[in-house]
Amino acid sequence: MRLDVGGIGLYYEVHGDVGDEARPWLVFSHSLACHAGMWWPQLAEFARDYRVLAFDTRGHGRSDAPEGDYTMDMLADDAHSLMRTLGIRSAHFAGLSMVGQALTLRHPQLIDSLTIADSTSRWPADAIELFAQRAATAMRSGMSALVEATLARWFTPEFHKSDADAVARVGDMILHTPVAGYVGCSAAIPRINMTQRLREITCPILIMVGDRDPGTPVAMSQAIHDNALGSELVIIEHAAHLSNVEQPAIFNRALRRFLDQAIATTKHKLKTT
Repeated sequence: MRLDVGGIGLYYEVHGDVGDEARPWLVFSHSLACHAGMWWPQLAEFARDYRVLAFDTRGHGRSDAPEGDYTMDMLADDAHSLMRTLGIRSAHFAGLSMVGQALTLRHPQLIDSLTIADSTSRWPADAIELFAQRAATAMRSGMSALVEATLARWFTPEFHKSDADAVARVGDMILHTPVAGYVGCSAAIPRINMTQRLREITCPILIMVGDRDPGTPVAMSQAIHDNALGSELVIIEHAAHLSNVEQPAIFNRALRRFLDQAIATTKHKLKTT
């Protein structure tokens, strides 16, 4: 399905018993050069107990891909507008690599808990040039020129051998990412600089990272954990950047436990106030 929110058309999917208002909302937000389908190992699992929303970020999948530089605030506001248009007053938010931190800082009343997977709160200065080089490759040669190198970063060599179908599935997402969307987000991502603001986030925070993620390594997640008060850090062994795909059982178990605890804590607070 698609909605026009704030002048941008966004594709989204809802899963689970959406009519059951007793179920909390859980929103999944994907990585650069993917789309909502990146969460296939999670959607059916969590739709059993949650109303689940997964959407294509601006410039990705079946959402609009306007030309020009994007900003992280722009992407966060897109997510906010989509959720509000769908009548979602608040939700648990799980994002891999993009959007979650900015969304929570800009619209804290919308987020019941935040899961940050394989991400960073601040990139080093040379990241701007690195992302610019990849964007230039996409503009010059198309997304096909980026598929092989991206998959090499996103999955361990062992996973390339053990689940070639999953790797190919993600490779197809990369290949069909609109160039304008990839370029636009490549301008936004390396300018993330939120470390000093993480203390402003008051909702429960889970940080997960693959122990072999070369793009957003464990040290970046550790920095988020060190600056986000009360957060929990889970390091997923034998996984690179798309830890939710490479180790779905571990990822799902950690996310479910965290959400159960966050919901229980909220219920307890409501009873005592």
